[in-house]
Amino acid sequence: MPCEAHRSQESLDFSTLTGVSEGRQITREIGDSKKLFFNSMAIRFRSLSAVATTTAVANPTFSLFEMECVILPLLFLLILPPLARASDDTLLSPKGVNYEVAALMSVKSKLRDVGRVLDGWDINSVDPCTWSLVGCSPLGFVISLEMASNSLSGELSPSIGNLSHLQTLLLQNNYISGPVPVEIGKLSELRTLDLSGNQFVGEIPSSLGFLTHLSYLRLNKNNLSGQIPVAVANLRGLLFLDLSFNNLTGPNPTIRAKDYSVAGNRFLCISSILQGCADMPKPVKQTDSPRKANSHVVVAIAVSLSCGLTVSIMLLVCWLHWCRWHIPFSYHAQQHCDFAMGHLKRFSFRELQVATDNFNTKNILGQGGFGVVYKGVLRNGTVVAVKRLKDPNFTGEVQFQTEVEMIGLALHRNLLRLYGFCMTSNERLLVYPYMPNGSVADRLRDTRHEGPSLDWNKRMRIALGAARGLLYLHEQCNPKIIHRDVKAANILLDESFEAVVGDFGLAKLLDQRDSHVTTAVRGTLGHIAPEYLSTGQSSEKSDVFGYGILLLELITGYKALDTGNGQAGKGMILDWVRTMHEERRSEVLVDRDLNGSFDSDELQKAVEVALLCTQSYPSLRPKMSEVVKILEAVAGSAELYRGSAPL
Repeated sequence: MPCEAHRSQESLDFSTLTGVSEGRQITREIGDSKKLFFNSMAIRFRSLSAVATTTAVANPTFSLFEMECVILPLLFLLILPPLARASDDTLLSPKGVNYEVAALMSVKSKLRDVGRVLDGWDINSVDPCTWSLVGCSPLGFVISLEMASNSLSGELSPSIGNLSHLQTLLLQNNYISGPVPVEIGKLSELRTLDLSGNQFVGEIPSSLGFLTHLSYLRLNKNNLSGQIPVAVANLRGLLFLDLSFNNLTGPNPTIRAKDYSVAGNRFLCISSILQGCADMPKPVKQTDSPRKANSHVVVAIAVSLSCGLTVSIMLLVCWLHWCRWHIPFSYHAQQHCDFAMGHLKRFSFRELQVATDNFNTKNILGQGGFGVVYKGVLRNGTVVAVKRLKDPNFTGEVQFQTEVEMIGLALHRNLLRLYGFCMTSNERLLVYPYMPNGSVADRLRDTRHEGPSLDWNKRMRIALGAARGLLYLHEQCNPKIIHRDVKAANILLDESFEAVVGDFGLAKLLDQRDSHVTTAVRGTLGHIAPEYLSTGQSSEKSDVFGYGILLLELITGYKALDTGNGQAGKGMILDWVRTMHEERRSEVLVDRDLNGSFDSDELQKAVEVALLCTQSYPSLRPKMSEVVKILEAVAGSAELYRGSAPL
């Protein structure tokens, strides 16, 4: 044994170990950047030596090397965590300033914050994890910046690249200008990047191609120019890439993202059916001629160019019109109409007939106010859900295509992505990905599924995911969308039991300048807000009411309108919950299937959120953004919901 071998060696005075406390002198030779680490180690050594000295005094025969067998493993455990942190992830500069604090303060200095949402960011702070809009990992590293829709302007500092642990960066719907920092390419852990709806200019940095963990990239609705970098197009891990509505030019490279959109880039060459990329119109750059040309020649050339350009534009418009009505929309660029409908695929009615076995009743997954949903299998083996709309008052084809396109552009991890559509003279069908775990309603009340039950943590995560999806529809989607039928049956569950909001956008879209729409009442009894039921007028607050009922369903396991016999028949679940809450008997509300396995504090706060959302007056209900913040606090950490964004 190694420790036995040391017995024969000369014993040392144990007090000499305290000399390690002079580690400050060593740090001068190693470098100031490690000073904090060695000082902390000196404290650890002194504490350990005190314990060991006490042991030696109590037992004089206990040699140093015998104690070594006990102390060294403990010493290793003491040293290892800070050593791992100090080696590569040291957060302190030579002057003792946290690198992440410095980076965030640089970001703040470049932004104009009219809403003063960054007032709490302080250079003297040692812990940015307490700052607003900043999320941290359990180890204390900054992993998310969620700064969307805060009226921020100015530029994005290159120092953003110093947040080496950043996983989520959400800056959408602000007024930030200037170039996209090349330094973002240094964020090797980044998974979600959303800079959409700003005023960024310049080219897309090819350094974004280094972000191998990136899943969602949205740069749409900016003023970006130049070509799409091949390195970005080749990112294999991307689930969605949105470069729509910019000023991109040149040929469109093969994009490996599962879904993507390049709509609204009029100078981007996608098709070569009628003309090559060399013949595509390009942005005109005005330059001063070195000499003054003859005015008559200039006028003649200008007239000729104007005529030629007019004819070209007319031909291009005619071709686009022909393309829209004669070529099926498809995900693949070869179909040449990607820029018209983004990533959506237009199916023939026959394709969907075959996929669903002629809409066989055995394939029905569910039915509701908008139509019947069938399970189908496409020719390539993809399993899909086909919704056959039953409303006889079909919109016109152009209006239907417009609404379908808007639904297709609403992309977020907690929204059911539209895969494609079918349109005939008397049929309207929508095609979605198949959700293997059904809906929340299925899992709460249906015994057909034999998968894992919804435990308390899953229910809270579902509540947070559904809230984030509705937040996107209400406050981050353009135009805004009112769901109008928020209920457990419309909250689907993917393979990881993440909440996916379905059936959105099938009601009339909410124009961004309006705060309400008035149509025939759609929805499910028990979930419909009182003002919507009485006046036919719905708003975002109507969805908030429906969400509150959904939250109560998750807590209790009961339907919104429970007509069961005996004690189990609760009638309107909302009335029962209010009564129990007033009597301070919230524990009675919890679904019996949980067998008492829940967090009492989380239960109390979740019930309070649900009751806030179901206030009789719409003005008293919170916005979904407020609900999300409350639920994140209920969960104790944003880590409950890994990575938000859009998306």
